[in-house]
Amino acid sequence: MSHSDGDLVLRVMTMPRDTNHSGTVFGGVIMSYIDQAAYAHARTHGLHRWVTVVVERVEFVAPVHVGELVSLRATTLAKGRTSVTIRILVEAERYSTGRCVRVTDAIVKMVALDANHKPIPFTNPPTLTDDDGLAIS
Repeated sequence: MSHSDGDLVLRVMTMPRDTNHSGTVFGGVIMSYIDQAAYAHARTHGLHRWVTVVVERVEFVAPVHVGELVSLRATTLAKGRTSVTIRILVEAERYSTGRCVRVTDAIVKMVALDANHKPIPFTNPPTLTDDDGLAIS
């Protein structure tokens, strides 16, 4: 994977609290990052309440270690009326060498919701408001 595969939407450094008994980062921690990245990317399609409706695939390719920088890149694969299907590519910058390697690949479907938690066309005007009650644009 190259740095040009998708838009960078999230970058985090792994910490000791993220590890399992083998000393590598829990898959669930990576999945949490994937969910956050999918949400951040979905917001580029509309300022709504976006929720994960399905994770179509998560493929763990290589382990992630403590102290590595993890980058998540998002690409829109498909758009429906109320949903967006997003591919999230995850790479880790190896702590000891600085080399970036692909570690996880996922496909996530996000759905836009209104204030009543009902699916809405994501092309609708923003459904989120700021502290003053004004639509966020």
